[in-house]
Amino acid sequence: MAVPQLGKLEWQPAADVPELLAAPVRAALGDLPAWAAAIDPSLADTAAFCAEYDVPMAASANCVIVHGKRAGESTYAAVMVLATDRADVNGVVRKHLGVRKISFAAQDDAVSSTGMEYGGITPIGIPTDWPVLVDESVAHAGLVVIGSGIRASKLLVDGADLAKLPTATVLALASSST
Repeated sequence: MAVPQLGKLEWQPAADVPELLAAPVRAALGDLPAWAAAIDPSLADTAAFCAEYDVPMAASANCVIVHGKRAGESTYAAVMVLATDRADVNGVVRKHLGVRKISFAAQDDAVSSTGMEYGGITPIGIPTDWPVLVDESVAHAGLVVIGSGIRASKLLVDGADLAKLPTATVLALASSST
C-alpha cells in the first residue's frame, strides 16, 4: 500500500502505529486501508489543524455525535461532513433517525460512550449499534483526514470506505458553510 501525501504530515499505515489510535479505533480498524500521522494535540481542532499542516478544509471530514429522543427512547449517531460544510442536524439527520428532539451530544456523553477523546472522535470504533450518517460529499471526496480517537493524531481514509462501515448510510445531509 503506497503511502499517500497530504499536507505536511508523515503518514504511516495505521496498523503499524497502534499507539496513534484510541483503543476502540484499533479494535474496529480491521483491514480498512488507513494511514495515521502524529500531530500536536493542541492543533486537533479542524481549522487550526488544516492551517498548521497545510491540509485543505475540503480534504478534512468532521465527525459529530448527535443525541436524539422520541417517546423516552434515546438514539445516538455519528454524523460525517466535510469541514467546509455543516450538517443539517435539525432537518435531515433528525428525520432520518426518526426522533422528535435532537442535539449535539454532551461532551462527557460523547467521550464516555465512544471511549475516545473529544476533538478526536471518529466513526471507526463507535458503538456498533450507532448509525453512521455519511454526507454524500464525504463518500465521494477521495482521501479525507478524520479523527483517530485521540487528539494527538489523525487518520487518512478514503471517504468511500467510510460509506462502507457496517452501520453507515450515505445521505445528502450537509449545507455549505463557506
